[in-house]
Order: sequence, then C-alpha cells, then structure tokens
Amino acid sequence: MSRPFEGFLGVFDSGVGGLTVVEAVLRRFPNERVLYVADQAHVPYGGRPLDEVRGFATGISTFLAEQGCRAIVMACNISSAVALPTVEKELAPIPVLGMIGPAALRAAAVDSELQPDAESPIIGVLATEGTVQSGAYPKAIMACNPSATVAQVPCPRFVPLVESGETETAEALDAAREYLTFPARLRCRTIVLGCTHYPYLMPALQRAACDLFDAPVTFVDPAFEVAAALPPRPEGEPFSRPSLLLTTGSADNFRQQAPRFLPNAEFDTAAAVWKDERLVICDGDS
Repeated sequence: MSRPFEGFLGVFDSGVGGLTVVEAVLRRFPNERVLYVADQAHVPYGGRPLDEVRGFATGISTFLAEQGCRAIVMACNISSAVALPTVEKELAPIPVLGMIGPAALRAAAVDSELQPDAESPIIGVLATEGTVQSGAYPKAIMACNPSATVAQVPCPRFVPLVESGETETAEALDAAREYLTFPARLRCRTIVLGCTHYPYLMPALQRAACDLFDAPVTFVDPAFEVAAALPPRPEGEPFSRPSLLLTTGSADNFRQQAPRFLPNAEFDTAAAVWKDERLVICDGDS
C-alpha cells in the first residue's frame, strides 16, 4: 500500500480553525510537513450529534494513519472531547494528541499565577455547543485544580464568522461582547479558547474584554501547548514534497482561504471526498 505522506504530521479540524495549530507547529518546527484535513463538508461540528462527530473524527484519523502520518493532532476540541480515547486505542502505537488536556493544564497554571490566593477561582471556557455538552473542559480543568469552578459559554456564532473571513467586523465584535458578558459578570481572569477557530477572533475578543471586564483577562490558546507536546520527528531524509492541505468542501474557496491563515507557509491544496465513510484524496494526489 502506498504511503505518500510517510513521516508527515496529520492534523484535522472541521474547517480552517485547526490551521492555528498548524501555524504553531510550523513556528516551532519549521522543517515539519503537515497533511491537514478541513472537513468543511460538515462544518461546524459543534452543533452536531456527538456520535456523528465521533464518526467523522475516527474516519479522518484512520485516513491520516493510512497515508503514513507519524502522529495525529485532533485540532478540534469537540473531536478531542468525544473521540480521543477511542482513536488512541485503535491507532496505537501512533501518537494521537487532543486539545483539551493541554488547554486545561495551561489554564489552571495561568489562573494560579494570576490569582494565587483565590480559594475557588472561576475559569471561563468559550466553546462550541457540542464541547460544552460533552463536559470535557470542566472535568479536565478540575482534575488540574479541584477547587476551580468552570463557567462554560457556547458560542455558535463564532465558527461561521471565521469560516467566512469576518473576524474583525461589527458582527464579530457584537458576538464577542455577547459571549463574554457571562464570564465578565463572574469576574473570570482566565478564559480558554475552547475551539481552534476562536484565536482568529482575538482582536474582537480583546476589544470586547476591555469594555466588559474590570481587570485584565488572559485568553488561553492551546495550540502552542499542543505543538510543544509533539514527539520529535526522527532524523532522516528531507521531505520531497510540501505540506498538503485538504478540504472536503469547495476546493476553490479553500485555495483562497488557506493563504490568509498561513501566510508564511509553503503548501499545496487539494480536495478530498467521503466515500462509504472513508476519506479519499481527489485531484490525482492519492
């Protein structure tokens, strides 16, 4: 069986949000190569049934392993919440990393630094509806700090804004103000961006936070923690091809989107399709 992406790092998300993780990886490891899947045929994952999301995540992870990826990153919080243990078991010994554990560790550490004397700190989490429903963040954060309380806010408006490139619009600012009102009322000092799309909304989030909070707020982006946790690539021959970014949606739209999110990276783009619950690369790249 041909394994055309032997040694690449496999990364996936429902859309362009996971490119925040790709950017963090390439910043830390400039010589890394990535096979990325944006499952835009099904974006957003956040409002879908959890079993359905589990099926997408398992199918994409299996595809990445079959292509020869040496490790896989679920650059999608809801996939990490519902599918990580299953995929880890099925694909062992290939390392599979999720977003929630690293984010929880970082959030607990940051909040302890900001509020060392707080007996019951409240940590905010902005996430998709599915991630909130899974309860994964409260469980992970309270495992790091049992005295913490977690205030979750579902943010259904955010992913469509990022996918459409409307990250610094009046609508983005309005959505940021809507979703930060509850954490501001609770006087949270640390807020986890519990979806990889959300860092692209940082200008709107920071502006809204300045209006709503009476003290500085730290937003935790887990992408950098995940990049730091990656196993090092074994020494060997240099890669013969650049990174490849795949979409199950419109290849033309994705070809225009991707450079905005990875302006300094070299990569090709192509389409992929779901066939009988399996992913297949189009455009002659299989």
